[in-house]
Amino acid sequence: MRGFLSLVALITRAGAVMAALVIAAMVGHILLEIVLRAAFDRSTYVLDEFVGYGVAASTFLGLGHALERGSLIRVNLLLPRVRHRKLRQGLELLCVTACFAVFALVWWSFCKSVTRHWARGSVSETMAQVPLWVPEGLLLLGLSIFMLQLLAYALRVVCGQPMLGERVESETSE
Repeated sequence: MRGFLSLVALITRAGAVMAALVIAAMVGHILLEIVLRAAFDRSTYVLDEFVGYGVAASTFLGLGHALERGSLIRVNLLLPRVRHRKLRQGLELLCVTACFAVFALVWWSFCKSVTRHWARGSVSETMAQVPLWVPEGLLLLGLSIFMLQLLAYALRVVCGQPMLGERVESETSE
């Protein structure tokens, strides 16, 4: 189990690093665009498209890291009020399973789309003519990382490790 959890943590961190690199690339592109427009009266003509792809990619690539850190927005109306640990674990697993099922459908849809774009050689209808499998592939990678992290979280819950929203003893003693 530890090996799997360590591998998922490593993959999750790699996704977070990729998301950060995408954000840095977006900032660099925006700065380049500013300089080109202000100093040379020129443009790359692809800023909107690339920043759109970048926002989507960084969001999806960072999902797993956000889940691992407990940074995703959760509506905690019921779970914090459940005092019985086994019942809370069962409810938490039910929520994780439902989330996994929904994202599995989204993942499958992206899989079909990416393979279709790859097979057809589809490109964006812009000056850049970006192969559409590239940005959708980054989203698919992010979804895959998120789903791996969901599996790892479910495993941690089953093994009795702290659930999201629970405080660890070392945190409460500080």
